[in-house]
Amino acid sequence: MEATAVGLWTDSQIAPLKRIVDFSHAQGTKIGIQLAHAGRKASTHAPWVHARGGHGHSHVATEDENGWPSEVYGPSNIPFSDVYPDPKPLTEQDLLTVESAFLESIDRCKEAGFDFIELHGAHGYLLHSFLSPLSNTRTDEYGGQPLENRLRFFIRLALFVRISASDWAEGPEKDEQGIWKQWGIEQSTLLVGKLKELGVDLIDCSSGGLWAQQKIMVKPGYQVPFADALKKAHPDIVVGAVGLITEPFQAESYLQDGKADVVFLGRELLRNPHWALFAAQQLKVKVKAANQYERAW
Repeated sequence: MEATAVGLWTDSQIAPLKRIVDFSHAQGTKIGIQLAHAGRKASTHAPWVHARGGHGHSHVATEDENGWPSEVYGPSNIPFSDVYPDPKPLTEQDLLTVESAFLESIDRCKEAGFDFIELHGAHGYLLHSFLSPLSNTRTDEYGGQPLENRLRFFIRLALFVRISASDWAEGPEKDEQGIWKQWGIEQSTLLVGKLKELGVDLIDCSSGGLWAQQKIMVKPGYQVPFADALKKAHPDIVVGAVGLITEPFQAESYLQDGKADVVFLGRELLRNPHWALFAAQQLKVKVKAANQYERAW
């Protein structure tokens, strides 16, 4: 479940997270964590804070609001939109600093006892923004038309990985002259091949979040075809599907049809934290409830 962003950038954050890990393990449950860098979407108000108003159209959190709008970074100096911060292009030294910070956080994850780690490479955050030609117009070895350049920084950091399989921008992924115009399923398929070579265990297949003008035909399971395409192209890697998956039989059908190996839930778990128990009843399968709840069964 992805709900709120907690931190793991300093050692003092290990102990509070370890309490959560220990509780989960005491229930016989595996637990993982997602690591992310906001990139050009940093120093912004939380959605519910912005929704309360008082900031006009701007999403930017200013210095007097504990923001850092002058220290927002991305692959290029292209903001997500005109109401987001203007990012600074990351230098080679900056990239090494970010990579080092990820590795330090991974060490903290191990100390806290997490069972797996997922890198967030989707939804327009830092890693995703390096992949798409809409946000990465660099002319060095980390950008440009050559796909291997735009993949270079992403594949330096790999475990479980969440990707956006499409930018949902208008027009084709590649034009008739062979020029990449946006990020899409063809490049995603190539990326997954690279990640597989690196030993990645699971691809969490989402989409969107990079292009402010994206046009998505939202409906139940609307992102599952992307997971299906990746699974067909790479049957030997575990692929997860996500996106408006809310019903137990709906989720189970994607697994039975071979469109995905696992199903991820986000907002539905916020609405119903006991969804897994509900699904077990609907699908008539046994499930291990929390120790404190077992008497109800």
